[in-house]
Amino acid sequence: MGHSSEQVVLITGGARGIGAELAKELVGRGHKVAITDLDETALHETAAVIGSDAVLPLVADVCDLSAMQAAADQVVERFGRIDTVVANAGIASYGSVMGVDPATFKRVMDINVLGVFHTARATIPALVDSGGYFLVVSSLAAFTAAPGLAAYNASKAGAEHFANALRLELAHQGVDVGSAHMSWIDTPLVQDVKKDLPSFREMLSRLPFPLNRTTSVDACVKAFAKGIEKRQRHVYCPGWVRGIGLNRNLVNSATGNKPVLKFVPEILPRMDAEVAALGRSTSARNVANDQSPAAAVEPNES
Repeated sequence: MGHSSEQVVLITGGARGIGAELAKELVGRGHKVAITDLDETALHETAAVIGSDAVLPLVADVCDLSAMQAAADQVVERFGRIDTVVANAGIASYGSVMGVDPATFKRVMDINVLGVFHTARATIPALVDSGGYFLVVSSLAAFTAAPGLAAYNASKAGAEHFANALRLELAHQGVDVGSAHMSWIDTPLVQDVKKDLPSFREMLSRLPFPLNRTTSVDACVKAFAKGIEKRQRHVYCPGWVRGIGLNRNLVNSATGNKPVLKFVPEILPRMDAEVAALGRSTSARNVANDQSPAAAVEPNES
Protein backbone atom coordinates (compact mmCIF):
# COMPACT_ATOMS: atom_id res chain seq x y z
CA MET A 1 0.00 0.00 0.00
CA GLY A 2 1.22 3.51 -0.73
CA HIS A 3 1.09 6.61 1.44
CA SER A 4 -2.42 7.43 0.19
CA SER A 5 -3.84 4.16 1.53
CA GLU A 6 -4.71 4.62 5.19
CA GLN A 7 -3.85 1.61 7.29
CA VAL A 8 -4.70 0.53 10.82
CA VAL A 9 -1.48 -0.74 12.39
CA LEU A 10 -1.05 -2.56 15.72
CA ILE A 11 2.45 -2.34 17.22
CA THR A 12 3.51 -4.31 20.29
CA GLY A 13 6.27 -2.89 22.47
CA GLY A 14 5.10 0.57 21.47
CA ALA A 15 5.96 2.61 24.57
CA ARG A 16 9.51 3.51 23.55
CA GLY A 17 12.29 2.81 21.09
CA ILE A 18 11.49 1.50 17.64
CA GLY A 19 7.83 0.85 18.47
CA ALA A 20 7.16 4.38 19.71
CA GLU A 21 9.06 6.09 16.90
CA LEU A 22 7.40 3.86 14.29
CA ALA A 23 3.99 4.85 15.67
CA LYS A 24 4.90 8.54 15.29
CA GLU A 25 6.15 7.97 11.75
CA LEU A 26 3.06 6.06 10.66
CA VAL A 27 0.62 8.58 12.14
CA GLY A 28 2.59 11.27 10.32
CA ARG A 29 2.04 9.34 7.10
CA GLY A 30 -1.71 9.31 7.65
CA HIS A 31 -2.17 5.89 9.24
CA LYS A 32 -3.99 4.95 12.43
CA VAL A 33 -1.95 3.16 15.06
CA ALA A 34 -2.58 1.12 18.21
CA ILE A 35 0.41 0.64 20.53
CA THR A 36 0.62 -1.95 23.29
CA ASP A 37 3.10 -2.23 26.13
CA LEU A 38 3.44 -3.21 29.80
CA ASP A 39 4.72 0.24 30.80
CA GLU A 40 1.48 2.19 31.15
CA THR A 41 3.16 5.50 31.99
CA ALA A 42 5.55 5.43 29.03
CA LEU A 43 2.77 4.17 26.77
CA HIS A 44 0.51 7.12 27.51
CA GLU A 45 3.43 9.54 27.33
CA THR A 46 4.15 8.32 23.81
CA ALA A 47 0.49 8.70 22.85
CA ALA A 48 0.48 12.22 24.29
CA VAL A 49 3.60 13.17 22.33
CA ILE A 50 1.96 11.94 19.13
CA GLY A 51 -1.05 14.00 20.17
CA SER A 52 -3.60 12.55 17.79
CA ASP A 53 -6.82 10.58 18.01
CA ALA A 54 -5.22 8.36 15.37
CA VAL A 55 -3.23 6.60 18.13
CA LEU A 56 -4.72 4.14 20.63
CA PRO A 57 -2.56 3.15 23.65
CA LEU A 58 -3.37 -0.25 25.18
CA VAL A 59 -1.73 -1.84 28.21
CA ALA A 60 -1.22 -5.52 27.37
CA ASP A 61 1.33 -8.26 28.04
CA VAL A 62 2.29 -10.25 24.95
CA CYS A 63 2.84 -13.23 27.27
CA ASP A 64 -0.89 -13.22 28.04
CA LEU A 65 -2.96 -14.48 25.11
CA SER A 66 -6.25 -13.28 26.56
CA ALA A 67 -4.80 -9.78 27.01
CA MET A 68 -3.65 -9.71 23.40
CA GLN A 69 -7.04 -10.93 22.19
CA ALA A 70 -8.70 -8.16 24.20
CA ALA A 71 -6.29 -5.62 22.71
CA ALA A 72 -7.03 -6.80 19.17
CA ASP A 73 -10.76 -6.55 19.85
CA GLN A 74 -10.35 -2.99 21.12
CA VAL A 75 -8.44 -1.98 17.99
CA VAL A 76 -11.17 -3.36 15.74
CA GLU A 77 -13.84 -1.70 17.88
CA ARG A 78 -12.05 1.68 17.69
CA PHE A 79 -10.80 1.69 14.10
CA GLY A 80 -12.98 -0.95 12.40
CA ARG A 81 -10.19 -3.28 11.26
CA ILE A 82 -6.51 -4.20 11.52
CA ASP A 83 -4.43 -3.99 8.35
CA THR A 84 -0.92 -4.51 9.71
CA VAL A 85 0.58 -5.98 12.87
CA VAL A 86 4.15 -5.33 13.97
CA ALA A 87 5.25 -7.92 16.56
CA ASN A 88 7.95 -5.71 18.03
CA ALA A 89 7.95 -6.41 21.79
CA GLY A 90 11.25 -7.86 22.91
CA ILE A 91 13.87 -7.92 25.66
CA ALA A 92 17.42 -9.21 26.12
CA SER A 93 19.22 -11.00 28.93
CA TYR A 94 22.80 -10.59 30.10
CA GLY A 95 25.46 -13.21 30.69
CA SER A 96 26.78 -16.52 29.42
CA VAL A 97 24.72 -19.70 29.44
CA MET A 98 26.32 -20.54 32.79
CA GLY A 99 26.03 -17.00 34.14
CA VAL A 100 22.54 -15.85 33.14
CA ASP A 101 19.63 -16.17 35.56
CA PRO A 102 17.51 -19.10 34.25
CA ALA A 103 14.24 -17.27 34.98
CA THR A 104 15.42 -14.29 32.92
CA PHE A 105 16.48 -16.58 30.07
CA LYS A 106 12.96 -18.04 30.08
CA ARG A 107 11.41 -14.56 30.20
CA VAL A 108 13.31 -13.59 27.05
CA MET A 109 11.99 -16.65 25.23
CA ASP A 110 8.47 -16.02 26.53
CA ILE A 111 8.35 -12.43 25.29
CA ASN A 112 10.40 -12.74 22.10
CA VAL A 113 8.95 -16.03 20.82
CA LEU A 114 5.76 -16.92 22.68
CA GLY A 115 4.79 -13.24 22.58
CA VAL A 116 4.98 -13.28 18.78
CA PHE A 117 2.77 -16.37 18.71
CA HIS A 118 0.21 -14.75 21.01
CA THR A 119 0.24 -11.59 18.91
CA ALA A 120 -0.34 -13.61 15.76
CA ARG A 121 -3.00 -15.83 17.32
CA ALA A 122 -4.94 -12.79 18.52
CA THR A 123 -4.78 -10.77 15.30
CA ILE A 124 -4.85 -13.26 12.43
CA PRO A 125 -8.67 -13.30 12.18
CA ALA A 126 -8.67 -9.53 11.65
CA LEU A 127 -5.78 -9.74 9.19
CA VAL A 128 -7.58 -12.40 7.17
CA ASP A 129 -10.61 -10.11 7.02
CA SER A 130 -8.51 -7.19 5.77
CA GLY A 131 -6.04 -9.13 3.62
CA GLY A 132 -3.36 -7.69 5.86
CA TYR A 133 0.33 -7.91 6.69
CA PHE A 134 2.13 -9.34 9.74
CA LEU A 135 5.68 -8.14 10.41
CA VAL A 136 7.77 -10.15 12.87
CA VAL A 137 10.62 -8.12 14.35
CA SER A 138 13.57 -10.49 14.34
CA SER A 139 17.18 -9.28 14.24
CA LEU A 140 20.63 -9.66 12.77
CA ALA A 141 20.95 -11.99 15.77
CA ALA A 142 18.92 -14.54 13.80
CA PHE A 143 21.86 -14.77 11.38
CA THR A 144 24.90 -14.53 13.65
CA ALA A 145 25.37 -15.06 17.37
CA ALA A 146 27.07 -12.94 20.01
CA PRO A 147 28.54 -14.45 23.20
CA GLY A 148 26.64 -13.56 26.35
CA LEU A 149 23.37 -13.10 24.47
CA ALA A 150 22.32 -16.71 23.88
CA ALA A 151 18.68 -16.19 24.85
CA TYR A 152 18.33 -13.19 22.54
CA ASN A 153 20.11 -14.99 19.69
CA ALA A 154 17.91 -18.07 20.04
CA SER A 155 14.71 -16.08 20.40
CA LYS A 156 15.33 -13.99 17.29
CA ALA A 157 16.23 -17.05 15.23
CA GLY A 158 13.00 -18.61 16.47
CA ALA A 159 11.04 -15.48 15.59
CA GLU A 160 12.42 -15.52 12.05
CA HIS A 161 11.48 -19.15 11.49
CA PHE A 162 8.06 -18.57 13.04
CA ALA A 163 7.57 -15.90 10.37
CA ASN A 164 8.65 -18.36 7.68
CA ALA A 165 6.07 -20.91 8.84
CA LEU A 166 3.34 -18.31 9.27
CA ARG A 167 3.95 -17.02 5.75
CA LEU A 168 3.25 -20.48 4.34
CA GLU A 169 0.11 -20.85 6.44
CA LEU A 170 -1.45 -17.49 5.57
CA ALA A 171 -0.49 -16.90 1.92
CA HIS A 172 -3.61 -18.60 0.55
CA GLN A 173 -5.74 -16.39 2.82
CA GLY A 174 -4.32 -13.20 1.36
CA VAL A 175 -2.13 -12.28 4.34
CA ASP A 176 1.53 -11.41 3.74
CA VAL A 177 4.19 -12.07 6.39
CA GLY A 178 7.54 -10.36 6.73
CA SER A 179 10.48 -10.47 9.10
CA ALA A 180 12.64 -7.49 10.08
CA HIS A 181 16.36 -7.84 10.74
CA MET A 182 18.33 -5.01 12.31
CA SER A 183 21.89 -4.66 13.49
CA TRP A 184 22.61 -2.75 16.72
CA ILE A 185 20.08 0.09 16.86
CA ASP A 186 20.38 2.98 19.33
CA THR A 187 17.28 1.91 21.26
CA PRO A 188 16.69 1.81 25.03
CA LEU A 189 17.44 -1.94 24.88
CA VAL A 190 20.93 -1.40 23.48
CA GLN A 191 21.51 1.71 25.60
CA ASP A 192 20.64 -0.23 28.76
CA VAL A 193 23.10 -3.03 27.94
CA LYS A 194 25.86 -0.54 27.19
CA LYS A 195 25.18 1.28 30.47
CA ASP A 196 25.07 -1.88 32.59
CA LEU A 197 27.97 -3.81 31.05
CA PRO A 198 31.33 -2.23 30.19
CA SER A 199 32.30 -5.63 28.78
CA PHE A 200 29.48 -5.37 26.24
CA ARG A 201 30.72 -1.98 25.09
CA GLU A 202 34.19 -3.43 24.58
CA MET A 203 32.83 -6.51 22.81
CA LEU A 204 30.85 -4.32 20.43
CA SER A 205 33.93 -2.22 19.64
CA ARG A 206 35.98 -5.35 18.87
CA LEU A 207 33.50 -6.96 16.48
CA PRO A 208 34.59 -6.85 12.83
CA PHE A 209 33.23 -4.04 10.65
CA PRO A 210 30.34 -3.43 10.04
CA LEU A 211 29.08 -5.53 12.97
CA ASN A 212 30.57 -2.98 15.37
CA ARG A 213 28.41 -0.11 14.12
CA THR A 214 25.24 1.23 15.77
CA THR A 215 22.42 2.62 13.61
CA SER A 216 19.93 5.36 14.50
CA VAL A 217 16.35 4.60 15.46
CA ASP A 218 15.20 7.00 12.74
CA ALA A 219 16.92 4.99 10.00
CA CYS A 220 15.34 1.82 11.35
CA VAL A 221 11.88 3.38 11.51
CA LYS A 222 12.11 4.60 7.92
CA ALA A 223 13.00 1.06 6.81
CA PHE A 224 10.10 -0.39 8.80
CA ALA A 225 7.59 2.12 7.43
CA LYS A 226 8.68 1.34 3.87
CA GLY A 227 8.45 -2.38 4.59
CA ILE A 228 4.93 -2.00 5.96
CA GLU A 229 3.66 0.07 3.07
CA LYS A 230 5.22 -2.29 0.51
CA ARG A 231 4.37 -5.45 2.50
CA GLN A 232 7.96 -6.63 2.18
CA ARG A 233 9.01 -10.21 2.81
CA HIS A 234 12.16 -8.97 4.56
CA VAL A 235 13.12 -5.64 6.09
CA TYR A 236 16.82 -4.97 6.66
CA CYS A 237 18.44 -2.13 8.59
CA PRO A 238 21.06 -1.18 7.59
CA GLY A 239 20.95 -2.68 4.11
CA TRP A 240 24.15 -4.68 4.60
CA VAL A 241 22.33 -6.96 7.05
CA ARG A 242 20.81 -8.65 4.00
CA GLY A 243 24.28 -9.81 2.97
CA ILE A 244 24.87 -11.35 6.39
CA GLY A 245 21.59 -13.23 6.07
CA LEU A 246 22.48 -14.55 2.64
CA ASN A 247 25.90 -15.68 3.89
CA ARG A 248 24.96 -16.89 7.36
CA ASN A 249 26.59 -20.29 6.86
CA LEU A 250 29.93 -18.61 6.20
CA VAL A 251 29.49 -16.15 9.07
CA ASN A 252 28.81 -19.03 11.47
CA SER A 253 31.59 -21.25 10.13
CA ALA A 254 34.86 -21.88 11.95
CA THR A 255 36.47 -19.23 9.77
CA GLY A 256 33.69 -16.74 10.43
CA ASN A 257 33.92 -17.31 14.19
CA LYS A 258 37.65 -16.57 14.42
CA PRO A 259 37.44 -12.78 15.02
CA VAL A 260 35.03 -13.25 17.93
CA LEU A 261 36.83 -16.23 19.47
CA LYS A 262 39.93 -14.04 19.91
CA PHE A 263 38.28 -12.00 22.67
CA VAL A 264 35.70 -14.37 24.21
CA PRO A 265 38.09 -15.91 26.81
CA GLU A 266 38.86 -12.41 28.10
CA ILE A 267 35.51 -10.63 27.84
CA LEU A 268 32.95 -13.32 28.74
CA PRO A 269 34.20 -13.92 32.32
CA ARG A 270 34.19 -10.15 32.86
CA MET A 271 30.63 -9.96 31.58
CA ASP A 272 29.50 -12.69 33.98
CA ALA A 273 31.23 -10.89 36.86
CA GLU A 274 29.47 -7.65 35.94
CA VAL A 275 26.11 -9.44 35.75
CA ALA A 276 26.70 -11.01 39.17
CA ALA A 277 27.57 -7.59 40.61
CA LEU A 278 24.38 -6.10 39.14
CA GLY A 279 22.28 -8.79 40.78
CA ARG A 280 20.12 -9.09 37.67
CA SER A 281 20.43 -10.57 34.18
CA THR A 282 18.46 -7.90 32.33
CA SER A 283 17.90 -4.16 32.47
CA ALA A 284 16.39 -2.44 35.50
CA ARG A 285 13.59 -1.30 33.19
CA ASN A 286 12.68 -4.91 32.36
CA VAL A 287 12.76 -5.88 36.03
CA ALA A 288 10.33 -3.04 36.80
CA ASN A 289 8.04 -4.10 33.96
CA ASP A 290 8.01 -7.68 35.25
CA GLN A 291 6.66 -6.35 38.55
CA SER A 292 3.87 -4.32 36.94
CA PRO A 293 0.20 -5.34 37.42
CA ALA A 294 -0.17 -6.25 33.75
CA ALA A 295 2.78 -8.65 33.94
CA ALA A 296 1.39 -10.27 37.06
CA VAL A 297 -1.52 -11.81 35.14
CA GLU A 298 -1.14 -15.55 34.73
CA PRO A 299 -0.56 -16.21 31.00
CA ASN A 300 -3.47 -17.86 29.23
CA GLU A 301 -2.09 -20.14 26.53
CA SER A 302 -5.33 -21.78 25.49
